[in-house]
Amino acid sequence: MKELLIADDHPLFREALRGVLARAFPHTAIHEAASLSRLYELIEQHPDADILLLDLDMPGASGFSALVHLQAHCPQLPIVIVSGHDEPSLMRRALDHGAMAYIPKSADAATLTHALQSVLDGDTWLPDTVSAAPGADQAERDAAARLRDLTPQQFRILQMVAAGQLNKQIAHELNVSEATVKAHMTAILRKLRATNRTQAVLIANRLGLTAVGAAGTAGISEAAGLNGVRAET
Repeated sequence: MKELLIADDHPLFREALRGVLARAFPHTAIHEAASLSRLYELIEQHPDADILLLDLDMPGASGFSALVHLQAHCPQLPIVIVSGHDEPSLMRRALDHGAMAYIPKSADAATLTHALQSVLDGDTWLPDTVSAAPGADQAERDAAARLRDLTPQQFRILQMVAAGQLNKQIAHELNVSEATVKAHMTAILRKLRATNRTQAVLIANRLGLTAVGAAGTAGISEAAGLNGVRAET
């Protein structure tokens, strides 16, 4: 029996997707997650799942960061992006970062079924219109390579830092000591080869849906959404 995982924070979409999958692939077990933390739990509970259908806008994720991290830590799990973003360059970048397919949410049931069957057969899938689209540049690929080295807990802390949370707030939410958070931050900075929190978030934001370009340093923080990042070690 096949096992499919759905990760999307919209209940109505998950329900609709579940219905399509149940009709297309009878006798399939379907498991759902509405957040990134719940998704990691699902993957631990179902390590032999056949496909993960992942929304790019999951709470706790930023751009392609969750895709990159999941692909690095769960290489056996084929990941299919199902997203409301339909820009050809985003679709090409998703495959550059390890996705097996990118299905726009505007696709019909027949297209979804065909794409998933292609992945189950070991192939990749993109809409025909994407063939000439540009993919990830070298700076984005370098950022992805660094992000892959983070543990799941370090990845979660980095996302919380990007949201502007302080060590004390992160420690409370994760139910760990502030010293533990500081130790994780030290490891995060080392693995990302960053000198401070803001630089670490800048590196992660290279994987955003709107990639940070070659802006001057004065404008980078605003372009990358860093105005809320606190200057804390």
